[in-house]
Amino acid sequence: MRAPVCDVHVSAAERCDRLVLADGRVLAWREWGPVDGAPVLLCTGAGMSSALGLDRAVLEQLGVRLLVVDRPGLGASSPDRRKTLFTVATDLGALADARGLADLRAIGFSQGAPFALALAAGGLVRAAAIVSGQDELAFPDVYHQLPGEVRVMVDAARTDLSRFEADIAAIASAEWLATMTLTMSGPADRAVYGQSPFAEFYRQSLAEGFAQGPGGYARDLALAFSPWPFAVEDIAVPVRLWFGRHDASPVHSPDHGLTLARRLRAAPHVIDPDCGSALLWTRSREIVAALLADG
Repeated sequence: MRAPVCDVHVSAAERCDRLVLADGRVLAWREWGPVDGAPVLLCTGAGMSSALGLDRAVLEQLGVRLLVVDRPGLGASSPDRRKTLFTVATDLGALADARGLADLRAIGFSQGAPFALALAAGGLVRAAAIVSGQDELAFPDVYHQLPGEVRVMVDAARTDLSRFEADIAAIASAEWLATMTLTMSGPADRAVYGQSPFAEFYRQSLAEGFAQGPGGYARDLALAFSPWPFAVEDIAVPVRLWFGRHDASPVHSPDHGLTLARRLRAAPHVIDPDCGSALLWTRSREIVAALLADG
């Protein structure tokens, strides 16, 4: 029998590290699990730093070294004025090379999905898992399924990306994003987001994510809402999709990944009937085990 939806276990990272990139920027991350375990990169959700990981016991049992990276402009990573989905993928590839991370895999959660898919498109990972992922909202088959207020945002990003980014930066903050996330969540997710210690680590991840200001988040949102610079159909490495039936977010996937699965050459696709968007934590064991088996 599956554990209750709100039964999640998270803890502080076991290690943290930084890498000075070739252009002098700093890339920061935290780690959980055995240092000699199979390396898995977690691309975090909107505005989040590396403070929130996965169940340490699951990682130990599966032999996984989880690395959660602060994207440029978030947490302790330097901002990058040229930031794109591919430049972030290049930064993460530099991290893998510098630390000798062979057979790297990636998880993309929520707004981290396009960054994980960019890694897959660039052949930088062996396999990827997209969990409660933000779809390519500008893709026509997805765009026409979106609620009106989200279509307006996609149109704004497509029309004038710099202005869209500036408008978001003018209103965004850690508290604003936390409130919006809870407001858009259903009961299953609110039970997770309100549970201790998950709630404290989530709030910490947002506080750190906005520590340099709202620019990092605003840029990520602009990149996610714009047409992606790669064709999802061309991704050659295995990608598995995970969605919760009770995911109420209007900016994830309007059809819980059905269109994305077709674009990814009929990728394996789970829609959990009991979970919301927080299934990355409520079904960590199944998600990570499947990722290890892929590729």
